[in-house]
Amino acid sequence: MKRDSLIQELKEQLKFKDFELNSMLEISKGINSNQSVDYLISVYEFILKEQLGLDKFVLFIKQDHWEYLIKSGVKGRIKDIEIERDLKRFKDITLIESSSNRELNQFDVVIPVVHQGKAIAYLLLKDRSISTSNFIGSNSTTDLSFIQTLTNIIVVAIENKRMNKQSIIQERINKELEVASEMQKLLFPDNLPSDKRLDLAATYTARHEVGGDYYDFIPINKNEFIVCIADVSGKGISAAMLMANFQATIRTLLGFERFDLEYLIHELNKKVMLAAKGEKFITFFIGHYHMVSRRLKYINAGHNHPILTNGKKAQFLDKGSIGLGMLEEVPFIEPDEITIAPNSTLILYTDGVVELQNKAGEYFQTDRLIKLIHSFYPLKMEDLNNLIFSKLDEFRETEDLVDDTAIFSCRIF
Repeated sequence: MKRDSLIQELKEQLKFKDFELNSMLEISKGINSNQSVDYLISVYEFILKEQLGLDKFVLFIKQDHWEYLIKSGVKGRIKDIEIERDLKRFKDITLIESSSNRELNQFDVVIPVVHQGKAIAYLLLKDRSISTSNFIGSNSTTDLSFIQTLTNIIVVAIENKRMNKQSIIQERINKELEVASEMQKLLFPDNLPSDKRLDLAATYTARHEVGGDYYDFIPINKNEFIVCIADVSGKGISAAMLMANFQATIRTLLGFERFDLEYLIHELNKKVMLAAKGEKFITFFIGHYHMVSRRLKYINAGHNHPILTNGKKAQFLDKGSIGLGMLEEVPFIEPDEITIAPNSTLILYTDGVVELQNKAGEYFQTDRLIKLIHSFYPLKMEDLNNLIFSKLDEFRETEDLVDDTAIFSCRIF
C-alpha cells in the first residue's frame, strides 16, 4: 500500500509539473502573439479559478499608484487595504494567520512579486487547503511558488504592454530576460561540496540572457550522490522553460528513491516528448556514485562525453543512449559502471566549450580541454574552471560565444 501511495503521489507531482509547463506555455503564447491585456488576465484568472480551484483572490499592481487589477470572489470595493501600511512588510510568500485589518484577514496568503529588488505586485488569496500546520514543507509551498512565478510573468507582461516608445520597449525586453535569467539560476545547486572526500565546482555562461544548459549535484545520503549535466537543443525562453521542467522531473523522480538509471531515462524521454512535442531534444549525462565502493554507474544520453582522468591518462564516459526526446521510445540503453581511482577528476561540460571557434575557424575541441586539465591538474576545481574559461576567452579573442557554456568539475579523492 505504501508503494502504491508513493507511486500515486509521484504521478500527481508529475501531473502538476505538466500543468505548470502547459500554463507557462499558454501565457507565453499569449505574450508572444501580442494578445490583449484582457486576454492575458482571462487566462491567468482561468488558471487560478478553474485549474487551481481558488475562488477568492485579489491582485494589486503598481502603475502610477497602487491599484487592484483583478478581484474575484470579493464583494464590493476594497477600501481598507493600503499597500504601504498593510503589505509592504511582506518580502516572501507568507501565511496570514491573524490581522487587525478585517479585509486583509479574509485571505490566507499574501504573495509578493518582486522585480529588481522592488515589489511590483501583491496577490492575496484564499485557499482552504492551506493551514498553519501544513503550510511549511508541504506541496502548498510548491504550488504557491508557481503562482508567484505565473503572477510575475503576467504583471511584467502587462507593464510592458503599456510602454510605447522604442527605447522603453528595449528596456522591457531586457527586464523580461533578466527575470528569466534569474529564474534559470534557481536550477543550479547553490552549494557544491569541497572537503576531504570531494571537491566540486561549476561555471556557466549563457550565450544570451537565458540559455538551455543545466547541471546538478544531488546528494542521496552521506556516501552516495548524483551528478548530471544536460543541454537542450534551441535557445531562448522556451528552451529554458523546457529545461526547468526537466530538472523538476529529475528531482521528483529521485525524491522517491528511484535510483534505477534506466527507468529514469525512459521516464525523462517520455516527459521531454510530451513537453516539446518533437520540436526539441535534450542531451543528458547522469552518474550515480558510491563513495565507499568507489563505483560510478552512468548513462550518457547523447551528451558530450565527460572526461575522467588521473592527471595523466583520460577516458571518455560514452556509454548510454540517444538524446532524450528524439524518438517516442528510447531504442536502446547501455549503462556502464566503472571504478573511480583515488584523486581522479571527472569533467562534465556542454558543447559550448569544445565547439568554440576562433577567428581562423578552428574549434577548441576536447584535445585542448584535456591538455589544460592535465597541465593544471593540482588546482582546486574552482580555480581549474576559472583557468579553463580564461583560456576559452583567450582562444576566441573577439569572436562571440557560439553556444551556452558550462563546466562541472568533480575531484574525487
